Amino acid sequence: MRVYIGCGGYSNDDWAAPGLLYDGVRKDDYLATYARHFDAAELNASFYGVPGLKAFEGMLRRSAGRVRFTVKLHRVFTHDRAPTDDDFDRMLQSPEPLREAGVLGPYLAQFPHSFHRTPANRRYLQMLTERFAGHELAVEIRHEGWDLPEVREGMAQRGVIWVSPDYPPAGGLPEPQLHVTADVGYLRLHGRNAANWWDGQSAAERHDYRYSRAEMDEWAQKIALVADDLSELYVFFENTTRGHALKNIPQLREALNAHGVPVQTPDPLDFPDDGRLL
Repeated sequence: MRVYIGCGGYSNDDWAAPGLLYDGVRKDDYLATYARHFDAAELNASFYGVPGLKAFEGMLRRSAGRVRFTVKLHRVFTHDRAPTDDDFDRMLQSPEPLREAGVLGPYLAQFPHSFHRTPANRRYLQMLTERFAGHELAVEIRHEGWDLPEVREGMAQRGVIWVSPDYPPAGGLPEPQLHVTADVGYLRLHGRNAANWWDGQSAAERHDYRYSRAEMDEWAQKIALVADDLSELYVFFENTTRGHALKNIPQLREALNAHGVPVQTPDPLDFPDDGRLL
């Protein structure tokens, strides 16, 4: 199993604080700096507006082909749920530079908690998976009503990736377990800030949480249990607020190696220590 580890987005202004990854780095150089430390990135910008071909070409160039990108579906697919044929065409065609270079990971469909398991929503999800047939599609569904073996069995039959989440113990959310429904796994670590999950005014507030070393070891154990069932696993830390993810990723890498799951990290001969966190 090849493990790819990265963050939700790479343009995190929080990381420009003194001593963190982007301290003294120009915004245009964020991705190049990111690529020195991580081998995967979850593209959030596409949720708000799908970048064009040239934008994806720029990402490929700035990352020097070192980063696997997963691309979040535009909100028209998951929140408005009224995509047109043009929306599908743009979503599928724009990342072609990444696809051709072999660094395009799964598409990510992140549905809101309001997306309940109703007959209409089940039909919509079936339509969406059919339109993305032939492409890896990872689906995160935040309402606990979908957290059922039969739902995952249906996804497995269609080759759809169940996104395994780590949510706070805030009620109404799927359990923090690592489930396998395809040859590729997808884990999103949101942090466990229960106090702010429902009442936080922003994603930054909801994800303001730093995992303990013991919590990272807990996830490493879960990952080790499915190592023989997957060819690839994507692990994304969403707790980028105040650089929490920058502290947690080395802890997870260390824990995975300790549990017999080898993790590839950037070669220190290629990227000498520059004194920053990571």
